[in-house]
Amino acid sequence: MKAFIVTLGLGVCLVVGALTGAVAADLPRTQPEAVGLSSERLARFEAKLRADIEKQMIPGAVLLVAREGKIAYFEAFGIQDPATKAPMRRDSIFRIYSMTKPITSVTAMMLVEEGRMTLSDPAAKYLPSLAKMQVGVETPAAEAGGKPSFELIPARRPISLQDLLRHTSGFTYGFFGEGAVKQLYRENLQSGDYTNAEFVELIAKQPLAYHPGTIWDYSYSTDVLGRVIEVVDGVPLSQSFRTRLFDPLGMPDTAFAVTDAKQQERIAEPFQDDRSLGGGVMFFDPRVAGKWESGGGGLVGTAMDYARFLQMLLNGGELDGRRYLSPRTVAYMTSDHMGQGVKPGPYYLPGPGYGFGLGFGVRLDDGVSPHPGSEGDYYWGGAGGTYFWVDPEEEMFVIFMMQSPKQRLHYRAAVRDMIYAAIVK
Repeated sequence: MKAFIVTLGLGVCLVVGALTGAVAADLPRTQPEAVGLSSERLARFEAKLRADIEKQMIPGAVLLVAREGKIAYFEAFGIQDPATKAPMRRDSIFRIYSMTKPITSVTAMMLVEEGRMTLSDPAAKYLPSLAKMQVGVETPAAEAGGKPSFELIPARRPISLQDLLRHTSGFTYGFFGEGAVKQLYRENLQSGDYTNAEFVELIAKQPLAYHPGTIWDYSYSTDVLGRVIEVVDGVPLSQSFRTRLFDPLGMPDTAFAVTDAKQQERIAEPFQDDRSLGGGVMFFDPRVAGKWESGGGGLVGTAMDYARFLQMLLNGGELDGRRYLSPRTVAYMTSDHMGQGVKPGPYYLPGPGYGFGLGFGVRLDDGVSPHPGSEGDYYWGGAGGTYFWVDPEEEMFVIFMMQSPKQRLHYRAAVRDMIYAAIVK
């Protein structure tokens, strides 16, 4: 998901296509059978999509499947915008929401590899306003006259950078569940347009929902991490993304806003009655460049852009002869960082059979999860309907892009079931 402020954007404007007119570089292509996939079985999912689009379950979608370093399937279905009836394109631009988080996490680990910060560092080393955080301990409703309330106690230990990366900081989101602390987040953090620096100053005034390092709770942690990146790298988050990842990887359509009118013609839209992400939060308009560069969920992008990012990770941190991370760092990020000391919160999004690494849900067993996969696969998705997973054992990654909050869980399950069913070798 994302830090759900309706107007999202930038301080230094990172704009789709930049000023260079860059075009996303394709990955190599092949036929499905050449990499052990069945065209007939892939066509089953294609038929399902077409039938669902006909029934107006979703406007349209893009599916990309890559195996053994080559794209074996890449198709667009349905319409891109219900208002204009424009057809979906392979290069349609989607709000990727929390698929921003892995990009922020990779950028942070690049700084770690450069020796400019360590994961054991307290976040307050870079963001002093986080030095004396307090935890809101819920008071039983009966004692509070039936209303949710809390008492404040000092956090047992500082928030570390590792906590920010693995959602164990104690921060929360206001739109998952109930409680006095979450209500405070809803009231104070779910509207407005801030710089990343202003956002950190605001969240520092809110209580933590849990003691750092104790509970996995989906949260604004990655947004706070985005501000750490700005402080350490000395430039706005958009510039870090552009110079470290987007330009060298060939991701020209990934950005915090789409201000070019010609590029705006490629923005995918949901049905009008499917624009709510829950908790009173609505789809943001990427045509409007605001101040906030949300490292937790502010980016838009295309399937091919994200495919280049994932192929780099699947390659162990390298693509087209350029190295971004070491293989050991990628392995470390995609290992479980929960251990026995961290407990899943009441809204544990990775799900059964999954731990959590540094920006990804990480599969711990071949079984347990109700969805197929391999031990060691890692994934994440966005509230607007986008989803990906990487399966190193199968040398495969899959990207599914749509804009339909209502149908996101249905398709995350369906695409897993039907793509794994297409592996025949």
